[in-house]
Amino acid sequence: MSIVVNGLTKRYDTQLAVDAISFSIGRGEIVGFLGPNGAGKSTTMKMLTGYLRPDSGSAQVGGVDVIQDPIAARKKMGYLTELNALYYDMYVREYLFFIAELQQVSPAKPAIEKILQQTGLLAESHKQIAQLSKGYKQRVGLAAALLHDPEVLILDEPTSGLDPNQLIEIRELIKTAGADKTVLFSTHILQEAEAICDRVIIIHKGKIKVDSLLNELHKKVSLPRQGMSLEEIFRHLTSS
Repeated sequence: MSIVVNGLTKRYDTQLAVDAISFSIGRGEIVGFLGPNGAGKSTTMKMLTGYLRPDSGSAQVGGVDVIQDPIAARKKMGYLTELNALYYDMYVREYLFFIAELQQVSPAKPAIEKILQQTGLLAESHKQIAQLSKGYKQRVGLAAALLHDPEVLILDEPTSGLDPNQLIEIRELIKTAGADKTVLFSTHILQEAEAICDRVIIIHKGKIKVDSLLNELHKKVSLPRQGMSLEEIFRHLTSS
């Protein structure tokens, strides 16, 4: 398994943000991490990536313990944060050379040319990041996350604020990346989860409500009626 989470727990003062959750994800899986605002999605992702230390429990990425060896674990993963923090004064190609140096990618130039091609950024590579549309800024964030060819890709709201055409473009990038990687991504757009994922994990109030293949979701949850959509199941599980 590329991601293994066991009893992961995080408190903020008196609030139990993540409550002893456990799950595992294998190579080649694209898993949607779903939940309302404040459910614990971003906190879980920050613990997986080593940005937050859990209060208890464990997490492994690519067989490396995130708590015991966070640097080695980060080398196994690419991470696109919800805010997609970029250096807007840098040019696209310049920024990717900077990321390549941080990630110790060598030789850097062919790796950058390859990722520019894969993410559809070649024609924009001469531009300053500040000049790009939001969709292309997301592409730059994905390119940076993918540049060192990580085993695991963790994406926090990668399609937030995009128009319908941009949504389709980023969706295809994620699906392509997920062919030989492990992808965990959070989204509020349930149609995106249905379009990209075979499996979803729904979290609410820090607890996992269901972890299931999409086509078996109706078997895993006690539903008021059959034939409910993912949106209806989500609301049923997270409305209280």
